[in-house]
Amino acid sequence: MPISPILNAEIRVLTLFNLDSAMEGIKVHQTADADTLDAIKRLYEKGLVTQADGGYLTDLGIHCAEHLQTALRILNTSAQDL
Repeated sequence: MPISPILNAEIRVLTLFNLDSAMEGIKVHQTADADTLDAIKRLYEKGLVTQADGGYLTDLGIHCAEHLQTALRILNTSAQDL
């Protein structure tokens, strides 16, 4: 499955969330780049975040971000560490 620029922007936004605290959200300001603004809006429409400008991760968003961040940790590990 190729990663499109649209999907890449959504992945980038999901990696901004701190999974150690459910009470810590993000706010995407109107001065953010268009790709980020569009990505957070799509994540809201998909039910992954609570607000169209960020907010908190929903339960589905938490699961998605956990899997995503785990995959990124694995992929960023060198072969010698495996």
